[in-house]
Amino acid sequence: MGARDEFILDSYSATVTQVAHTASAAVAHIKVRKQAQRGSAGGQGSGSGFLFTPDGFTLTNAHVVEDASELRAAFADGTESVARLVGLDASTDIAVLRIESHPSTFLPLGSSAALQPGQLAVAVGNPLGFDFTVTAGIVSALGRSLPARGGRMIEDVIQTDVALNPGNSGGPLLDSAAQVIGVNTAVIPSAQGLSFAVAIDTARWVAGELMRHGAVRRGKLGVQCAAVALPRRWVRENEWPVATGVRVVEVVAGSAAARDGLRSGDILIGRDGVPLAQLSDLLKRLAGEGYGRPLLLKLLRPVAGTLTPFYLTVTPAG
Repeated sequence: MGARDEFILDSYSATVTQVAHTASAAVAHIKVRKQAQRGSAGGQGSGSGFLFTPDGFTLTNAHVVEDASELRAAFADGTESVARLVGLDASTDIAVLRIESHPSTFLPLGSSAALQPGQLAVAVGNPLGFDFTVTAGIVSALGRSLPARGGRMIEDVIQTDVALNPGNSGGPLLDSAAQVIGVNTAVIPSAQGLSFAVAIDTARWVAGELMRHGAVRRGKLGVQCAAVALPRRWVRENEWPVATGVRVVEVVAGSAAARDGLRSGDILIGRDGVPLAQLSDLLKRLAGEGYGRPLLLKLLRPVAGTLTPFYLTVTPAG
């Protein structure tokens, strides 16, 4: 091994060590007790979480804490305390806890918008009951989708090759500056080196909804949709900035979409003056502050064999 290789390895080791040292004090081992339900034996479980405010608010996965009758959080310094569920969102697998007694350290939330494949990624968590374990790797892909409970898809998921195991769920995925870029959520048991994290930009928004309202507010249009490529000629002639749209496959009878005139076959290409490239762009607009507010849609509608632009205002149902 040459001197340059040794330097690179030393730099890598020093970075991972520093990130782990910075993060470990704020990472919690979430201990879960579940009461027996009809058809369920109850029992105990565990996962990971991390403090992201100085007053004890903690991020974790919804699947770690749902149906819990008792929650406790333990930290590397020996602190252990009762945790209270503030709210959870199964559609993004994000939950927020409030921990009564906790260390003063918390992790700053970074941004996932500017991530690039190949960046360093470090996970700190409690896999298989082994407290405060560190694993590292790289961001291997961005913009993935994962199925969530309730039939929705978790959009904008980060794919890494960081080794994760049961118990890592809810722990932080960090960059080289020890800023949180994702919340570790899933592995594919049959795959080698594929792990996933909810992007921190999504988790931050969900956490805000949960802390303010106890749940994520989402409006409903009543449509089934699929992303489609727009005709190249139309994109070119109209100098449209994106090449995809969202095709309405089915409109549910009696829904907001049916009431306001959306039709099967319409291709949604804009919302409130912003190009609409994929379904997640529409779903984000229906949630949070957009809940229940009128939505101005730009669409292409087949008329006599020609895609004709239309504008349509739809008010989502609650």
